[in-house]
Amino acid sequence: VEFVSANPTGPLHVGHGRGAAIGDTLARILAATGFDVQREYYINDTGNQMNMLGLSVLSRYKELLGAPPDFPENGYKGAYIRDIAQEMQTRHGNTLLTLPEEEAVALCRAYAGDKILAGIKDDLEAFSVSFENWFNESTLYQEQKLDHTLAYLNKQDLVYESEGALWFRSSRFGDEKDRVLRKQDGSLTYFAPDIAYHQDKLERGFTWIIDIWGADHHGYVPRMQAAFDALGAPADCFHALLIQLVSLVRGGEPVQMSTRSGEFITLKEILDEVGKDAARYFFMMRRCDSHLIFDLELAKKKSEENPVFYIQYAHARICSIIRKAAEQGQKPDRSNADLSLLAQGDDLEMIKLLANYPDCLISAAGDLEPHRVAFYLLDLATAFHRFYNKNKVISDDDALTRARLLLIEAVRQVIANGLALMGISAPETM
Repeated sequence: VEFVSANPTGPLHVGHGRGAAIGDTLARILAATGFDVQREYYINDTGNQMNMLGLSVLSRYKELLGAPPDFPENGYKGAYIRDIAQEMQTRHGNTLLTLPEEEAVALCRAYAGDKILAGIKDDLEAFSVSFENWFNESTLYQEQKLDHTLAYLNKQDLVYESEGALWFRSSRFGDEKDRVLRKQDGSLTYFAPDIAYHQDKLERGFTWIIDIWGADHHGYVPRMQAAFDALGAPADCFHALLIQLVSLVRGGEPVQMSTRSGEFITLKEILDEVGKDAARYFFMMRRCDSHLIFDLELAKKKSEENPVFYIQYAHARICSIIRKAAEQGQKPDRSNADLSLLAQGDDLEMIKLLANYPDCLISAAGDLEPHRVAFYLLDLATAFHRFYNKNKVISDDDALTRARLLLIEAVRQVIANGLALMGISAPETM
């Protein structure tokens, strides 16, 4: 499962946060249902965007030293660029001004890329997201993997020269037209290393390859599927999940997220305001291909209106009941509980929901729809709160008490399991 994979040209923003929550939860669900799963982050550490990062930092560095402003038209304008430029000045003084521009840009690019990637890793760690593998695009060139892929396609007569460019016969595999791999000026398109990267995944032995992309990559799916077909991949081994946009609101009013000035709402800002648990749940509240409205004020509420609070409170409330029962010498014990006593409608509703949990996980994994776990947990928590408001767990009827203690302990365990799959804590007190 490859997800996030944001270019190390700036901090993670809200959209990356949604992709991170969905990708990590999906990986956890796949692992829980028996798959051997690896999470991977693809680092675009080469190409025009990284060069522009270096040039942006160098331009701000020059401004700090009083040089005439020459900021590139398409440069990165966020405040973080100025911060990095200040660090470059602290480290190098004014010596970069004496270097050839290409060398100075390379130094700025390397430092900025490492600095930003370190920040990305810190944000993901705070979000309880980890990766087994961080794959650098540069290794495709250093280890001749790209040359290997182009040679393979050439041997299969799947590339050709036309108008000074190298083309891939993607239309042969259902794409609407052939695609350029190498442009007339000799530079490669993004598609060329992407094919090599996915061929490397196949050669590493993965039989199910899931990429999680932004919705703006919709048109990229058919050409990547054509690449998989050209590489001789097994049918249906490639799946791309497209993450729709996130809109932030506060008190019903939209929160401005324009990137025109280089300023945007970062994932770290969201985590600082609402916390990791609420952020992860709210990013999972809709199907990934549906537009998401993230209500910051709702995410902070400690009431039943806030779904993650409502679910966690169900877990904490059950823990409280079990502690109280223990004080009275009672505990959930399957060996002495007569479950046939759980014949009332509220008891049966929870039992039926518990019985559906394995099917929920299997369908979420098979259909690549991790949001189903979020929906399921809310249904289970709602059923428990409704049960609790109408029924006593601890009563004068010892036999019924023993049966219901076992039932609510099962509910508690499933809520804890489901929250763990979403990377969310299950507090015992609230």
